[in-house]
Amino acid sequence: MAGAGLRAAARRWLLCGGQGGPRAASSSPSCPGCGPPGPGAQCPGAPRSAPTPTPAGGAELSAHLWARYQDMRRLVHDLLPPEVCSLLNPAAIYANNEISLRDVEVYGFDYDYTLAQYADALHPEIFSAARDILIEQYKYPEGIRKYDYDPSFAIRGLHYDIQKSLLMKIDAFHYVQLGTAYRGLQPVPDEEVIDLYGGTQHIPLYQMSGFYGKGPSIKQFMDIFSLPEMALLSCVVDYFLGHGLEFDQAHLYKDVTDAIRDVHVKGLMYQWIEQDMEKYILRGDETFAVLSRLVAHGKQLFLITNSPFSFVDKGMRHMVGPDWRQLFDVVIVQADKPSFFTDRRKPFRKLDEKGSLQWDRITRLEKGKIYRQGNLFDFLRLTEWRGPRVLYFGDHLYSDLADLMLRHGWRTGAIIPELEREIRIINTEQYMHSLTWQQALTGLLERMQTYQDAESRQVLATWMKERQELRCVTKALFNAQFGSIFRTFHNPTYFSRRLVRFSDLYMASLSCLLNYRVDFTFYPRRTPLQHEAPLWMDQLCTGCMKTPFLGDMAHIR
Repeated sequence: MAGAGLRAAARRWLLCGGQGGPRAASSSPSCPGCGPPGPGAQCPGAPRSAPTPTPAGGAELSAHLWARYQDMRRLVHDLLPPEVCSLLNPAAIYANNEISLRDVEVYGFDYDYTLAQYADALHPEIFSAARDILIEQYKYPEGIRKYDYDPSFAIRGLHYDIQKSLLMKIDAFHYVQLGTAYRGLQPVPDEEVIDLYGGTQHIPLYQMSGFYGKGPSIKQFMDIFSLPEMALLSCVVDYFLGHGLEFDQAHLYKDVTDAIRDVHVKGLMYQWIEQDMEKYILRGDETFAVLSRLVAHGKQLFLITNSPFSFVDKGMRHMVGPDWRQLFDVVIVQADKPSFFTDRRKPFRKLDEKGSLQWDRITRLEKGKIYRQGNLFDFLRLTEWRGPRVLYFGDHLYSDLADLMLRHGWRTGAIIPELEREIRIINTEQYMHSLTWQQALTGLLERMQTYQDAESRQVLATWMKERQELRCVTKALFNAQFGSIFRTFHNPTYFSRRLVRFSDLYMASLSCLLNYRVDFTFYPRRTPLQHEAPLWMDQLCTGCMKTPFLGDMAHIR
């Protein structure tokens, strides 16, 4: 289709209400893809003439529906030139809220998965060590040792119902995404999931409303370290069920959680990383470049981490060099986040060069010194770093970012390593075509549902089946069991809801900052509300994925 023709088609689509717009549409052939007319309705894009008669019914009406289907197929094909793919940049920073770096004077950082990005090779080590702890210390069956870590099984942001031993994906409206509930390593049929929750997919708010992702009976796995925990939990449940062993769900959950915790508390993970930093720490040179650049532009830096000093010191020496502390105005280790942000009782303690605790009272936080524990209220009093001139980066939406944004007004940046892979998938031709046709087919189903004769219902049922198949194909592109961490079939996930609520910016890694000036202003896209959808032509192509308007897309070819 020529550029003018593409713009005309997009304009007709817009004037006819976009996908699923509330206005009645015409079946005039001048508007391909329009739905059935309401009483006296006419498409605004069509000439003012007598409307085309609607087919009477039966085979004639069925043919009419399939003709509209083919019209939409052609329109979608013409609106998606090959160059429409690869529009999203995995190294970009994405804004939930408008923020100008010109106004940011102080930058704060978490350490693990923020300053230090870890290789996926760390996860099998955590899984295997915790599995062996369960067997050797908690006396779990030896048969569990046959399980190895599967990196393709779980994704971040899933919920676990402890009493039902269900690992599942929940959307922003607290509904379980059907087809994503697993007990052990086996999927649970949709009918059983609905029956388990009293005839609904909805999880009541009181069960999952804990501020840090911990409801009375449901836990949300929010950090990247939870991936091996979910895998081990599923493997142990799978073994017990497969061998007909009775178990208490709460005891099993606690034992697995404690075994994973022991890997961290006993320093096993720290030892692995320290012994082979080249293997486990990624993008260290980029971290050094980010910090050096900020300091060169007169920004103040601080570090607040739960990790111990000896571990952080070795990692920062590897990435930045022996003088790394000179880049930071304040360094706080073993902070015990998120309690650091809410508990006023813990005072700061100074550490000497060997990491030993000092006993002197802290009246100021000095550059080049190391402090342990403390609390945010003393931190604010001693530094006077308050409000939106502070930007803090972390990977855990609850432990790192939530309190800072909601209670203290800091600006926040979320580090989401999975974003890079997901964007690369979104940029594929397979994903783009699958999603675009799925969106267009959904619009057809919405508009054509006014036809309720037997033949039309059969056609609509065929379309509905195709739509479900498309949704499953799109989901599997990200993860065969659970799909994308950001979306269920169409709604944002519960994880996405928290990401938008607790972060001003999000990005795949801290190194993304190198792609922007230190005075850059980030403007969030005005994504459409549902009543605004007909005004957004790019929604046809991508379901609000920040691509250019269709009018601009005309000259991409």
